Amino acid sequence: MGDAVRYVGADERRARLAVRHRLAAGARAARPEEVADALVALHGTDPATVYLAVGARLVDPARTVTETDRALYEDRSLVRMHGMRHTVFVFPTGLTAVVHASTGLAVAARERASLVKHMASAGAPDAAWLKEVEESLLAALARRGQATATELATDEPRLREQFVYAPGKSYEGVHTVSSRLLRVLGVEGKVVRGRPLGSWTSSQFRWAVAPEHPELDVAEAQAALLERWLTACGPATEADLKWWTGWKVTDVRRALTAIGARAVSLDEGTGYVVAGDVDPVAGPEEPWAALLPGLDPTAMGWQARDWYLAPDIRPALFDRSGNVGPTVWWDGRVVGGWAQRPDGEIVWRLLDEEGVGSEAEAAIAAEAERMRGWVGTSRVTPRFRTPLEKELAG
Repeated sequence: MGDAVRYVGADERRARLAVRHRLAAGARAARPEEVADALVALHGTDPATVYLAVGARLVDPARTVTETDRALYEDRSLVRMHGMRHTVFVFPTGLTAVVHASTGLAVAARERASLVKHMASAGAPDAAWLKEVEESLLAALARRGQATATELATDEPRLREQFVYAPGKSYEGVHTVSSRLLRVLGVEGKVVRGRPLGSWTSSQFRWAVAPEHPELDVAEAQAALLERWLTACGPATEADLKWWTGWKVTDVRRALTAIGARAVSLDEGTGYVVAGDVDPVAGPEEPWAALLPGLDPTAMGWQARDWYLAPDIRPALFDRSGNVGPTVWWDGRVVGGWAQRPDGEIVWRLLDEEGVGSEAEAAIAAEAERMRGWVGTSRVTPRFRTPLEKELAG
């Protein structure tokens, strides 16, 4: 995958990140679609993350909520669906077929088999019954356009039926057919999340029929997705790629070969970039500051993070499951964290002060004020809370 191997250091990787992730002032986007396209996917597990990630990268953040709502719920140019690592993301709609074929099919097969198995062990109806209920659900959803699980159950009462999950185990629970079936249909690419029941911070969503997309060859889809991600985030190691995609290492290597990826030398070992992206990349003219939300796709983009996040500050910024909280960035490095207090004030603290002087502090303060200006009266509490965020929120 290449002849001479060029070394790419941390400074150049940060320069690439600044421009390609739309974080430097001169690289900011006009529309949410441009942000999602640049990042490939916006983390959607926490609904507020989508808007905060977009707002941090828009030229005019005052339009963050209205423009992101438009893209998600009116134009449907962005769609919220299951993707890599069995996680909910927001993707450009044109990428849904690639995501579904490259990462969704294998997960979907496991999810359906698991549901059928759990229902059978609980003495619930069989797979044929489940298929009948599924078809009725999809027909009801098509008629309604968008609906909650409760609304769908008025059209198809069998969705209310319950079964005991893991009977006799410490984690035994009662599941409804609707909750489990909608999850399966989500990873199968048949339904997607629609408008929330509340504001842009709400985690309760309606459901909608997924946009139609062609069925793609799995290997071709994996190559296409990996090429998109490496263009945005390269260079990256095999371990980074395996972690981000959730694929087997054999799938990663096959896709790297398929796209003709080029090897480069990183501090972590061998990394890869797309063909034609080996040459040095200049960074932005001016240093930049950013306040990124918990689970932001930049902060969560790589498994190996030493080049932008010092190991000694991680305990304050991550929860026990490895989810990153709100982060403060200065010129390509995570230097601290931030939180919103109950009165709406955006507060932040530096944890890594190397190279962070008065210019940086002024720029960070300006970003905090910029965020408060568009967030307004909304209150944002990250879904996955981290030690520093909880302390600052107070």
